Amino acid sequence: METISIIVSGLVQGVYYRQSTKEKALELGISGMVKNLPDGNVHIRATGTADQLEQLVQWCKQGPPHAKVKEVKVENEDMQVFMGFAILRN
Repeated sequence: METISIIVSGLVQGVYYRQSTKEKALELGISGMVKNLPDGNVHIRATGTADQLEQLVQWCKQGPPHAKVKEVKVENEDMQVFMGFAILRN
């Protein structure tokens, strides 16, 4: 198991990106969290197997139907344990 941080930029707020990310993560068996950032980006922190996380990253490059993703930045983080997958609201 490993943990990654994903920053998604583009038109990713107001298009159900967080809810869709939660649904995809749960479908893949990934735990973590997703939140909107003040700069208009979305931040995801996810824990799972390398294969699960790769599938999530690939999904993030497209996102839900109305999203227009410009860039997806992925960084490895120290392993973190989450209970389920949460949408954090500022």
